[in-house]
Amino acid sequence: MTATLIWIFVALVAIGLYLGWTAGRLDRLHTRIDAARAALDAQLLRRASVAQELATSGVLDPAASIVLYEAAHAARQAEEEQREVAESELSQALRAVFAEHAQVEVVREAPGGEAATHELTEAVRRVPMARRFHNDAVGAARRLREHRKVRWFRLAGHAPVPSSFEMDDEPPAALADRTA
Repeated sequence: MTATLIWIFVALVAIGLYLGWTAGRLDRLHTRIDAARAALDAQLLRRASVAQELATSGVLDPAASIVLYEAAHAARQAEEEQREVAESELSQALRAVFAEHAQVEVVREAPGGEAATHELTEAVRRVPMARRFHNDAVGAARRLREHRKVRWFRLAGHAPVPSSFEMDDEPPAALADRTA
């Protein structure tokens, strides 16, 4: 009788430890999602700021400046529900403005243009990486939240189900060639 109670106690402690470890893992994933989202937001803000700076520099032709400025401004001011669409539109505007190498060369030849081109190239390159890190963390958390033990024992608590950030982040051809 005593040996049976001891084994039951040992089994309950082992199950409790396992559930606690799983809850901790889920909490770490949610923390990772928050950090990845902050990094993604920083990269998106950097890209929009550089695009807006280029648009107001006077280096680009007026039509390209207007298109780029409006897209960058909309991306910076977008509400959370419209952010993915606004960022996708900024990506499309960047591809339209910097579709040809000649436009990149025009910017490079202007005073301070080499630094601006480098900064834009880096910003355009880092956004897809930051988005991929964020979406990978979201995917891992969602997969763990789908496990029966997480649902049955409500190990996720009241944390909302994380959502991925889907946007068009393809870089302009002329800038993508510079990153390779």
